[in-house]
This record gives sequence, structure tokens and C-alpha cells, in this order.
Amino acid sequence: MSMISKKMCLVGDFGVGKTSLIRRFVDRQFSDQYLSTVGVKISRKNIELIGAKEQEKLDLQLLIWDLEGHTKFKAIAPSYLQGASGAVIVADVSRQETIERIPEHLQLFTSVNPKSSIIIALNKSDLIDEEKLAKLFELVEDLSHEQILSIHTTSAKIGKDVDEIFQKLAYKMVEPV
Repeated sequence: MSMISKKMCLVGDFGVGKTSLIRRFVDRQFSDQYLSTVGVKISRKNIELIGAKEQEKLDLQLLIWDLEGHTKFKAIAPSYLQGASGAVIVADVSRQETIERIPEHLQLFTSVNPKSSIIIALNKSDLIDEEKLAKLFELVEDLSHEQILSIHTTSAKIGKDVDEIFQKLAYKMVEPV
């Protein structure tokens, strides 16, 4: 069986947990230590997709690009985003401004990859109560955009919905266009 490769980007402001989500998915680890990503870091993970692309199973190598979240990076971001089949736009539910900037990240990614799929991850959901989380979720739901596949409340710390966002996006990325 042959392996196919697809590029996925994680986009969002600094400190929202992009690297932590990737580490939880790829390495099954979490660390409270904050290390700022400089430029881009690429992780690989081989996954098996059952029932994808009219095949019983498909071996997929995910190339997960972890993009720096600082604004000075915006000028070179399009070259890093180029060729991505999908993106996870990450916001930190404990920092309202990161949620307010989701449309900017959405616009930047879709301007480079107009046919790619996107999942929005409202990360660090373990830090706020359910009621506040529900309100933030509703706020983001109003963003309706045809490329948004779904919105998830995630937590890299406890692993909530981490595998789901990567798996769901991976399946979408291998669908015939």
C-alpha cells in the first residue's frame, strides 16, 4: 500500500497552544513550559484512514506546519501556507482577543488556499467554565464560511478533541475534489 502525503497548517496568535496541540497529537505529550515557535516547525505523523477515498484504508503522512503567531510574521506567512490541504485555526478561550482575530487568520489562509478545509480549535477549554465556553462557541459559530468544516473546543492539556480535529481534517484533505 502506498503512502500519500498532505500538508496541514496550524495558524493562530502566539501562545494559543498550536505547538501543544501538535505535541499532544504527534507525541502524546503535554508540557506547561511555553516555548515560542520561531518561523515554522514541521512535524510528521503517519495515520491510517479507514474507508477514505473509496479504499478500505489509506496510509497518510501528515506534514503539520506549526506557524509562528507573531504579527511581524504576516508578510512571509503566505509562502509558508502555500500548498496546504487544510488548516486548524487555533484561539485561546481564556484570551478574547485571540478569538476576535480568527477572521484575520481565516482570511489570510483562504486567500492563499481557496479550496482547502479549515477547522477552528477553541483551545484551553479546561481553563474556563462550560457556560462561558458555550457563549464563545456561539460567537465563533456566527463566522460561517464555506471552508470551515467544524469548530471544536479543545484542550491540549487533557487531550480533549485533539485527535478528532486532526483526524477529521485529514479525512477531508484526502477527499476527491
